[in-house]
Amino acid sequence: MDIKSLRGRRVTVVEVGPRDGLQNEQAHISTADKIEFVDRLSAAHLPVIEVSAFVSPKWVPQMADAAEVFAGIARAPGIRYTALVPNLAGLERALAARVGEIAIFAASTETFSRRNINQSIDESLAGYKKVCDRANTSGVRVRGYLSTAFGCPYEGDVAPQTVADLVARLMELGVFEVAVSDTIGIAHPGQVPRVLDAILAKTPASQIALHFHDTRGTALANVLAALPYGIGTFDASAGGLGGCPYAPGAAGNLATDDLIYMLDGLGVDTGVSLPKLSEASAFIGERLDHPLASRYAQAAKQRP
Repeated sequence: MDIKSLRGRRVTVVEVGPRDGLQNEQAHISTADKIEFVDRLSAAHLPVIEVSAFVSPKWVPQMADAAEVFAGIARAPGIRYTALVPNLAGLERALAARVGEIAIFAASTETFSRRNINQSIDESLAGYKKVCDRANTSGVRVRGYLSTAFGCPYEGDVAPQTVADLVARLMELGVFEVAVSDTIGIAHPGQVPRVLDAILAKTPASQIALHFHDTRGTALANVLAALPYGIGTFDASAGGLGGCPYAPGAAGNLATDDLIYMLDGLGVDTGVSLPKLSEASAFIGERLDHPLASRYAQAAKQRP
């Protein structure tokens, strides 16, 4: 890849910190702090912010105040504020909270699907078809997540063709984009092209996003491996927050701070203010019971 050819490219960063980042945190984060966190991310000009999830508080207690958070945030023009929903009941709660875009989440392996939502893959897609139909008739766009696309904590390797087929099935439901997700941070730059080759044979790059975790320190390298394929949307989490409660060993997401620092250096346009983003990460970091994983955040904290 010619690094110079990336200069001037435009990349959309989907900020998942308030949802995917906080959902597995043990420290209680107050509703007021969640609202402030989202507002600070808005001030950093993140174009898409996944604010919360309308899921059962019994299983994900950190997301119990989703409606209150949506009611409290200052929605900036031009920014998409999204939420995760598992079913029609969650969708109805999201519609009541005036959410303009939602996300659904399927899995690449049967075992993870069972552990995550207690449904087979086919059962989950049948349910999501109803969610997509209801959302689309309500003027709400739907994004799809495909978990464990690069490897499963229970079944191990996942065939790229399996991933490609499931991406295509999600598109058929009516989603506008599929975030192909490395749920346990096992992907590496040698694997990313093989998975993308299979996916892009069926689905255009413009409808594919990538969601990397940094468990093994390869998330940024994976982004570099994906950019030549025309992938223009990447998920990331401020400060490197995150981890999946149903995926043993899943460390934090790709840190938005680290991603923006790299893309800025490459001359790739994201529209995101790194100084403002760093302030948002520092704010939420002070509310946690552990240091932030982001290398950029750690370095920023050391500056006088």
